[in-house]
Amino acid sequence: MDMEALRQEVEKQVLAYFRMDPAVMDTGITIRGTDVIATLEHSLLNPDTTLEKIQKECEVARKFSVAAVCVAPYYVPAAYEILHNSPVVVGTAVGFPHGCMSQTAKIAEVKEAISNGAKEIDVALNNLAIKSGRLDVAQKELEEIVRVALGKAKIKTVFEHSLFTDEEKRKVLSMLPATGVEYVKIQNMLSGHGARVEDVRLVKGLVGRHVRIKIDGGIKTLQQAEELLAAGADRLGLTATAKIAEEAMQHHE
Repeated sequence: MDMEALRQEVEKQVLAYFRMDPAVMDTGITIRGTDVIATLEHSLLNPDTTLEKIQKECEVARKFSVAAVCVAPYYVPAAYEILHNSPVVVGTAVGFPHGCMSQTAKIAEVKEAISNGAKEIDVALNNLAIKSGRLDVAQKELEEIVRVALGKAKIKTVFEHSLFTDEEKRKVLSMLPATGVEYVKIQNMLSGHGARVEDVRLVKGLVGRHVRIKIDGGIKTLQQAEELLAAGADRLGLTATAKIAEEAMQHHE
């Protein structure tokens, strides 16, 4: 059996099913070595994270000049105090992890996070509305959140992809560019696996070039990071930030 021919045929069928543009999937961009560091988001969202750990890990982020830290809303003021004179921006997560609260609650969280110094906000989609067949409700909510944050913070919408059927994935991802959202974050809390190249390619083929991609989920090595970026990811959410940054710097020497 010709495995390469089989792979190409399967990819062709997937593209046809999701109505994806193969040209969009070919980014033509190679990010390797120390350039990877500027794509990293140091994730500090575990529920047992202490203020001492926030202080320590924000210094790690500053040391390597990663793109951002992502902290719980409670810790945004503390992270901002440590990082406001550095290139590392403070990000946070609203409606985390599954977006099951009201639009009013999410918007209140977004406004407070911005006032406390957050410049990037991961906002969970209204998954309950989507699963109930009310994609329009989820879209209008996201549009309003983008409007509230406009000029103040970048919005990344959280896409917990394993919750959705293939048809729901197609509809949700195809809807995102019209909302004005800057990023879609492929979340893997419920997927049963970590970040995968094929998931990046799927999302890239449906959101096109107007929405950037962040992905998280067990990213532990420089090689894995490079493969995800080559597939079309723009940001990587992870906890193994120092390990990968150090590996990238060693490869550069």
